[in-house]
Amino acid sequence: MEPFPRTLFGDEHDEFRRVFRSWLDHEVVPNHEAWEAAGIVPRELWLEAGKHGFLGLTVPESFGGGGVDDYRFAAIMAEEIGYTGVIGSANGITLHNDIVLPYLLELGDEDQKQRFLPKMVTGECIGALAITEPNTGSDVSGVRTTAVRHGDVYVVNGAKTFISNGIHSDVVITTVKTDPEAGHRGMSLLLLERGQAGFERGRNLDKMGMHAQDTAELYFSDVEVPAANLLGEEGRGFYYLMTNLAQERLGIAVGAVAVAQAAIEWTIEYTTQRTAFGFPVASFQNSKFVLAELHTETQAAQVYVDRCVELHLEGALSAEQAAAAKYWCTDLQNKVVDRCVQLHGGYGYMREYPIARAWADSRIQTIYGGTNEIMKELVGRSLIGG
Repeated sequence: MEPFPRTLFGDEHDEFRRVFRSWLDHEVVPNHEAWEAAGIVPRELWLEAGKHGFLGLTVPESFGGGGVDDYRFAAIMAEEIGYTGVIGSANGITLHNDIVLPYLLELGDEDQKQRFLPKMVTGECIGALAITEPNTGSDVSGVRTTAVRHGDVYVVNGAKTFISNGIHSDVVITTVKTDPEAGHRGMSLLLLERGQAGFERGRNLDKMGMHAQDTAELYFSDVEVPAANLLGEEGRGFYYLMTNLAQERLGIAVGAVAVAQAAIEWTIEYTTQRTAFGFPVASFQNSKFVLAELHTETQAAQVYVDRCVELHLEGALSAEQAAAAKYWCTDLQNKVVDRCVQLHGGYGYMREYPIARAWADSRIQTIYGGTNEIMKELVGRSLIGG
């Protein structure tokens, strides 16, 4: 049974998909296992991505970017990374493009844009977003990192954890409390840069999955950050985060559906070739029923997410709709890959098979970007208040 025809993309999107997939197949897929073992991708991958035009598609041409304000290109990249099973190696690129750059594009002043955007397009400057702290988790308003203004500098003290691109990052959009007594109204965003005195990186964290994605702890000890590195207005950080997190959560949902689709395809291929009791595993009723269920639910999710992308293109996707898409699609992703592991039998537990790697990589999806419990809280509040 063929998937539903999709109406979201045009010819220019299909051509971009072909080019990006070819790049993944030739530059990333063959090296993925080595990078997973190393726990990090080489910086050269970023430079190559920049040379091919895969960084900063939404950045204006005046700063060297693609000048294309069309989220569908970002969605294609997230999908193809999911289809090829190289999330650990390539997820940092989507973070850089779709999560970090929008803050600079929307909030950065001319000086900040001139300093950072051109090199973020070439891959010379890698971006990260530092929100989570050891004791806060999904409680964004509870960050404790402080930034105290002294003349022309902010003195920053605190720590962050689970920061994707944490080792490689050259500029880190960092959530700080400029007025600790004001709660979420005292939050601001500062641009911290590699090499600033007192800005240290901890170890590259040893994760269950996505090993090639560098994820680090960051420490700030009396870091003097120029006041010129304030992003947007002081005290508006929480509002900026709530505005931009919708696109992050939509991107997670897009990638989740792609991984689910890939898992089903890998499983169909495996079960049609693998025999048990003299028959292909795919011929058993249980296999057919499981695959039918997973296929149907994944197709429903695809239609749903495509509609969310359409709303986002119109500027009409709400934070609650993005939260609903994130929690539902990532729950489905984990269900699909888990049941596909089962259909692989013992081989599904071997990391040489893509389904095993997908199982480990998928588990984080219901946690980062805001846990799914928080997503349900946001949706619930929109329905009944409180």
